[in-house]
This record gives sequence, C-alpha cells and structure tokens, in this order.
Amino acid sequence: MAGTQPLNKKTIVKKRTKKFIRHQADQFFRIARSSWRKPKGIDGRVRRRFKGTIPMPSIGYGSDKKTRNVLPSGFKTVLVNNVSELEMLMMHNRTYSATIGHSVSTRVRREIISRSEQLAIRVTNAAAKLRAEEDA
Repeated sequence: MAGTQPLNKKTIVKKRTKKFIRHQADQFFRIARSSWRKPKGIDGRVRRRFKGTIPMPSIGYGSDKKTRNVLPSGFKTVLVNNVSELEMLMMHNRTYSATIGHSVSTRVRREIISRSEQLAIRVTNAAAKLRAEEDA
C-alpha cells in the first residue's frame, strides 16, 4: 500500500557517497573497472597514508546505526518469496517494506501484492513483471 508511512523518518546522512577507487586505477584501464583492493606493497604511499594520496576505506566512514540499510523512503527492506514470508511483516509494516524476489512467478506476485494491500505493507517493486491482461 502506497499510503503507509515510516514510523520514524530520520534524515539519512552519508559521510561519503563516492566509491573508493583502487590505487593506480587512473593509470591502468584493467584496474579502473575493478573494485577497491587494499594496497599491500612495502613502500606504498596509499597504504602509509601520505598526504595527497587517495583515501582508504576505514570504519570512520560508516553510517549511523539508526539509518544504516534504510531506503530513502524511510523503510528497511526484506526479501519476500511467498505469502507466508510476507505475513512476518504484519506487525512491522511501519519499519520494513517487502521486496519480491526476482524468481517469483507472476501468479504468486499477484497473491503477494493483494495480501500486502490487506496488511498495509509497502512493496518496493510491486509493478515488476505485472502486465495488464489483454482482451482474452
């Protein structure tokens, strides 16, 4: 149901939104496409945290515990594959929203969405894989 509002909507503040780029990723194309790896060389400037080098990920970049894993809508998300898994969210519909798994069939999706409207549970991907039935 689209009308369900989150219980407490705290402003989400990210300490860093850019991804950490790998050391020397600007020099080598094969490295530019890869994710962060910790530098392990004995003389590495990045590992020794010299001034002017790229920053390394550390625990200080972590998010606030109250807003960690929270969607911009204010809900945390739970993966749901059938109606019985949706029933678990009945008492927590102001904190958690349901996300239907990608391998769930169209028939079960319709059942999940109709039950979620009865329980006032928000479904993040309610419109996925649902086409209007053509004249049969």
